[in-house]
Amino acid sequence: MDNLCNVTTGRVRFSFVHLYKPYAYQPGQEEKYQVTVLVPKSDVDTKARIDAAIEAAKQKGISEKWNGVCPPIVSTPVYDGDGVRPSDGMAFGPECKGHWVFTASAKADYPPEIVDAMGNPIINQSEVYSGMYGRVNVTFFPYMFGGKKGIGCGLGPVQKLEDGEVLGGSMPKASAVFGTGATNAQPVTGASQPVAGSAQRINPITGLPM
Repeated sequence: MDNLCNVTTGRVRFSFVHLYKPYAYQPGQEEKYQVTVLVPKSDVDTKARIDAAIEAAKQKGISEKWNGVCPPIVSTPVYDGDGVRPSDGMAFGPECKGHWVFTASAKADYPPEIVDAMGNPIINQSEVYSGMYGRVNVTFFPYMFGGKKGIGCGLGPVQKLEDGEVLGGSMPKASAVFGTGATNAQPVTGASQPVAGSAQRINPITGLPM
């Protein structure tokens, strides 16, 4: 049954990448390794295998978690990027359009393997970022927590295939903002100021700020 719940995706895009250090969106939450996965709707094979894995996880829930009964409504982790966020009813970000969207996570004591296209471990953490393309292995599982029953998504190994446009608005270079002589200017001391051009991002699943 566990193998039926496991999926290795085709080429996907990664967002909200927290693969080298566990992260929590709110104070007091459990910190986890996590990544939001954007599956192109054109990849019908990956979507079909995800759907089958979720159904297998439901059957596992009936036999192992839910006392032999499938709930009338089972919360699942995969959302339509052309729809609205489950957290607040707002539209998903533009990067989610034309994609199926889900977040996979792993507990802090289970760091995922991260490899390049040749299968070699990626040591330089700057090479792994929101916006890159790759594949990921995930496992769907049933849960029952606080009276809620649903399907979660566990994070396995991640493979980077190629670079992509960085998501989240990377910081502008000083030379681009202030001119080429910026690096020769004297440092300014005092209270810190917000960086021009920086923008707060909202997680497409939780609706919470990053």
